[in-house]
Amino acid sequence: MTDPTTPGYSDDKTAVLKRLRRVEGQVRGLTRMVEDDTYCIDVLTQVSATTKALEAVALKLLDEHLAHCVVDAARAGGPEAQIKVKEASDAIARLVRS
Repeated sequence: MTDPTTPGYSDDKTAVLKRLRRVEGQVRGLTRMVEDDTYCIDVLTQVSATTKALEAVALKLLDEHLAHCVVDAARAGGPEAQIKVKEASDAIARLVRS
């Protein structure tokens, strides 16, 4: 069983951080575009690309949560399993709404 204090993404932490830094760079680029009075549609195109990149990070984290935290809790059973399933369901609902 995975250590409950270790995040499910810990094995891929470097990749997650790399993706987040890329998103951070995209947001800085958006700031520069607005500062430089870039055409609205071009800014919106980049906002869309940045949103998709951030959604990819969210899906990666969700996948890791399901594969590690939820699976381990389900194996252990008890109330913790229900809590982890509820957390995952709530996270999915937030992603779908966004």
